Amino acid sequence: MAQKPKEKISVAKARCACGAVRLEIDHPAFWAWHDHSEASRRAHGAAYATYVGSWKSRFRVMKGATNIRHFEDKAAGNRRSFCATCGTPLIYERACAPKWINIPRAIFETRTGREPRYHLHIEEAPEWVYRGEPLGPLKGYASVMCERARRRKPAELAGFQAKNFGM
Repeated sequence: MAQKPKEKISVAKARCACGAVRLEIDHPAFWAWHDHSEASRRAHGAAYATYVGSWKSRFRVMKGATNIRHFEDKAAGNRRSFCATCGTPLIYERACAPKWINIPRAIFETRTGREPRYHLHIEEAPEWVYRGEPLGPLKGYASVMCERARRRKPAELAGFQAKNFGM
């Protein structure tokens, strides 16, 4: 019996901002999530970081391995890697999951095969983060959305009037 030719495994490709480092994982990714932890918030300079997880055996550095630098948080047992040229966060490794590697979703150029459906450390999310409030366009600025004024409930309004107007 003749063997079937092996199917080509599709890949998800990622790169840093300057293009010095190129990564890829086999498609589909293992999982994806939003990380609201303070550590990821500071590492990415954003309200939260969205990661795509893959088995290390399905991950490859295609270009720029010598351009990758690491920061190890020995207390937490985590390691974060970034591009030495442009500073783009590239890899997040956790001691509690030694066979997995996590890559920021934002650096992928292609689909990863997973949607982020999980939220980790949501209790660490800051009070200023967007939480799905209704938005409307800002007059005169086509691409700017702003939070709409929240309507007060009658009970809130009555309390406000009593408190502020001596009622």
